[in-house]
Amino acid sequence: MAYLTKKELLNIGFKSLGNNVKISNHATFYNCDKIEIGDNSRIDDFCVISGKIKIGNNVHIAPFCLVAGGEKGIIIDDFSGLAYHVQVFTQSDDYSGGSLTNPTIPAKYKKEFKKEIFIGKHSIIGAGSIVMPGVTISVGTSIGAASLIRRNTKEWSIYLGNPAKKIKDRKKDLLELEKLYFDELDF
Repeated sequence: MAYLTKKELLNIGFKSLGNNVKISNHATFYNCDKIEIGDNSRIDDFCVISGKIKIGNNVHIAPFCLVAGGEKGIIIDDFSGLAYHVQVFTQSDDYSGGSLTNPTIPAKYKKEFKKEIFIGKHSIIGAGSIVMPGVTISVGTSIGAASLIRRNTKEWSIYLGNPAKKIKDRKKDLLELEKLYFDELDF
């Protein structure tokens, strides 16, 4: 995977860009002036990142992810990650037939649901999962592969399924590893 150089990253025009950021030269960005990326974060091949988005520190977005922040926005907090093919949407059309749908239609003929998304610190979203508008993925949440997340999660829990349901509590051992990581950074 080829990463953009520091100069290429600065030329994209992000709202803010941290240190040691790695972004594939095959990732695509829209509304760059609304995108913030923290230190040590990485975005891999064939991702589409658009709209109002704040990516924290040490965040990984694996290949083929779609992160659509739209007007309302997405916050992905520190040490979180999206596995392959994860899709995160802050807006959705009304599919009931009560309105027209798709981006070619003026807003007055549509009933779009638009709501922000928060992905908490130390959360991981498994491959092929979908996060719907308005969801809060609480701190320490783990989402299993191919899950549909339509509702908020509880802290330090593991979810799986369509719709995603809590299957058990998640260990917090990684908090000690985070502390060791920061201790090593303080030379």
